[in-house]
Amino acid sequence: MASPSRRLQTKPVITCLKSVLLIYTFIFWITGVILLAVGIWGKVSLENYFSLLNEKATNVPFVLIGTGTVIILLGTFGCFATCRASAWMLKLYAMFLTLIFLVELVAAIVGFVFRHEIKNSFKKNYEKALKQYNATGDYRSNAVDKIQSTLHCCGATNFRDWNVTNYYIEKGFPKSCCKVEDCSPQRDADKVNNEGCFIKVMTIIESEMGVVAGISFGVACFQLIGIFLAYCLSRAITNNQYEIV
Repeated sequence: MASPSRRLQTKPVITCLKSVLLIYTFIFWITGVILLAVGIWGKVSLENYFSLLNEKATNVPFVLIGTGTVIILLGTFGCFATCRASAWMLKLYAMFLTLIFLVELVAAIVGFVFRHEIKNSFKKNYEKALKQYNATGDYRSNAVDKIQSTLHCCGATNFRDWNVTNYYIEKGFPKSCCKVEDCSPQRDADKVNNEGCFIKVMTIIESEMGVVAGISFGVACFQLIGIFLAYCLSRAITNNQYEIV
C-alpha cells in the first residue's frame, strides 16, 4: 500500500489526468456526432454516385453512421468511467478505443489500395446503366438522370455514348441531357450537353471522399491520445490505490 504522503502527492496528478481525459472524451464524443452527420450527409448527397458503384459501396454511409453512433456511446461510457475513476472501466475504455482505431486503420488502407478499382467500377456500371436505361423509375436510371441533370452532362465519356443504347434508338436522348428545362431533344445533339459525366463525377467523388477520408483519419489519430490518457489514469489509480472521497 502506498504511503499517505505519496498518495497526497499523486492525487493532484490523477485529478489533472481526469480533467484532461474528460476534455478529450467530450471532444471525442463531438467527433462521433460529426461522423454521424457526415454519414447522413453522404447518404443524402452521394447516394446517386454510390448506387452506380456496386451494392457494397452503398453501405459506406451506413458504416460512417454506425461508427459515429458507436463513438457517441463509447464517449458517454468513457466520461462515466473517468468520473467514477474506475480502473477496470478505464482499461475497457482504452481497449475499445484501440479496437476502433485498428478497424478504421484497416478500412483506410483498403480504401486507398482499391481506389482505382472504384473508378473503373463506376465507369463500367455507368455505361451499363446507360445501355439498360428505360426511364421507368429503376434506381440506376434515376441515378443517371439525377447525375446528368445536376452536373449538366450527358453520357459517360460524351453525349455520343447514348447513340448505341436501345433507348436512344427508340426515343432519342433522355430529358436529363437537355441544356434547358422542358426540352424534347429526341436526336438533336444541339439541344443536349456535350460533356460526359465520368470526369465530372470522379472529380466530385474524389473531393467529397477526400473530406470523408480526412475526417476519418483525424478521428483515428485522435483516438491514440485517448488510449494513452485512459491507460495512464488507470495505471495511476491502480498503483496508488486512489479512492474517491
